[in-house]
Amino acid sequence: MLRELIIKNRTYRRFYEDVKIERNTLEELIDLARLSSSGGNQQSLKYIIAYTEEKNNLIFPHLRWAGYLKDWNGPIEGERPAGYIVLLLDKEISKNCFWDHGIACQSILLGAAEKGLGGCMFGALDREGLKEALDIPDNYELLLVIALGKPKEEVVLEEIKDPKDVKYWRDEKQVHHVPKRKLEDLILDI
Repeated sequence: MLRELIIKNRTYRRFYEDVKIERNTLEELIDLARLSSSGGNQQSLKYIIAYTEEKNNLIFPHLRWAGYLKDWNGPIEGERPAGYIVLLLDKEISKNCFWDHGIACQSILLGAAEKGLGGCMFGALDREGLKEALDIPDNYELLLVIALGKPKEEVVLEEIKDPKDVKYWRDEKQVHHVPKRKLEDLILDI
């Protein structure tokens, strides 16, 4: 069951924007992150949620979509995320978030997949612009953003053909292909 959930938990970049996400759904996803492990049990992550058109529009322009898809600038209107979770480090609690944001994101995205939603994590973003747009105080470090919604695209995993080419791509039907290394190429028998 967990394997199927992990396979279902792909990076989605196009959504049914008209399928709204409610605040309580975002709170449930953050609760999964809250219950997850935390380095030193510091629990220094904080979250900003967005699910209204107004707040979503503040976040969207600051995200950098799909670096490997050079001719694509991100989802068009109608295919944009219905919600966002912005992850922050509360520097008054800790100066180091350790691995917490990775664990929190995985918990959030697995919970989203279980609910029939999909997401995309953004480390590539205009941090200063987004901090200004959301009026984030200086005691918070902007770590990343998770975009969420009902997926409007198909994502398929396939075996990597050239170990030096890990680039994802889209075919003529806009199916998103993600090459994955073979298991035997990952395990070192040393």
